[in-house]
Amino acid sequence: MPKAAKTEIELLRTWTLSAAATLGSFVRAKGILQEIQARLPATSKKSVVLEGSDLTLAMPVSEKAAFTASVAVINKVMAEVETLPVIPREIQDILTIKTSERHRWLADGRLPSAGTRTVRLNGRARRITFHVFDPKVVEDLLDRGAVDEWREQDAEAKAEKRREAAYKAKLTRSLKKAQKVSKKPARDPEDPAVTLRGWEDFDMDGLLR
Repeated sequence: MPKAAKTEIELLRTWTLSAAATLGSFVRAKGILQEIQARLPATSKKSVVLEGSDLTLAMPVSEKAAFTASVAVINKVMAEVETLPVIPREIQDILTIKTSERHRWLADGRLPSAGTRTVRLNGRARRITFHVFDPKVVEDLLDRGAVDEWREQDAEAKAEKRREAAYKAKLTRSLKKAQKVSKKPARDPEDPAVTLRGWEDFDMDGLLR
């Protein structure tokens, strides 16, 4: 016998993430999905999925109450989605930067923090705290190409440090050389070899030995 056709109608609702929300990053879009899932009941988390820039909520018609509650939660997130803080992995994808660059620019103040967030890792008791970033600030950095400028500044600073290191090394070698010369024994003024002309020649030829 053929399989029975699925007759239960699904409840469907779709939301489209704007470019201002994702900042052109799929990692950011996935982060928004995870934010929504974190606010939904455990039984509803897997009912919402991300396809491209579209979020889709699908549930059996028998779960209308849960569907309505989930829609309310997602609507609330979507209302504030463009202001959700940008987390580390998202800003690295948006600006195309490395973890080391994020740490360096955060430490020297070029990459302003919007505060910190503490979360518990899945299945673990340990919590981690990390900096988050204002999406408007991130968008501005992206638009004006700040990352390229910062990399040029870092390259110039690195070259300057190399020049300073080379100069210090050269100066150190010169000082050591001068110290070696100064340590050579000087002729005693009372030594006849100092006062007699030609003494060095006799001494070199071994005529006085």
